[in-house]
Amino acid sequence: MFNRSIILASKSPRRREILKNAGYVFTVMEADTEENVPDLLSPSEAVIEIALQKALYVKEKLSTNNSIIIAADTMVFKNGILMGKPKDSEDAYYMLKQLSGDWHEVYSGYCIMSDEQKFTGCEITSVKFRTVLDKEINEYIRSGEPFDKAGAYGVQDRASTFVERIEGDFFNVMGLPICRISQILNTIASEIYT
Repeated sequence: MFNRSIILASKSPRRREILKNAGYVFTVMEADTEENVPDLLSPSEAVIEIALQKALYVKEKLSTNNSIIIAADTMVFKNGILMGKPKDSEDAYYMLKQLSGDWHEVYSGYCIMSDEQKFTGCEITSVKFRTVLDKEINEYIRSGEPFDKAGAYGVQDRASTFVERIEGDFFNVMGLPICRISQILNTIASEIYT
């Protein structure tokens, strides 16, 4: 598709899976960044800033300049309050209890960068959890799945049974808004070949 390589700047196995299943050939370079953003940024601005930091980190490590870098960051917010990755079982329980029976928003910021161009943006998906029983929450926590995930859940794993409705891009909830990403990659490809 491209006459240049695609690099995914991510540690996330879920982002790798999404990009691979969409048919892209790519390599992975983990972006070992701190993910610190100023407190005054909105949720959209915060995830875009972190995605940009990841892309710039990888760009600085490259010896060649003929690559397209894809970076993303995902955060979960409920009533404007950030729900990051849980610190422990108690934190995971608190988050899942807050999400139970209500809507929340998943923000994924992205940055696609080449030498010539930089595209950034944010996709927002609304997710509605059914009322989740304490027993179910505790079983899910015991599985170990919540601990590396924003909002203490992965929509693609056992927590899929908690999700009653999604409005927006499903893959955005997994961590990579692949529809939007593919549109940008198509734009880059058409400009390369014209």
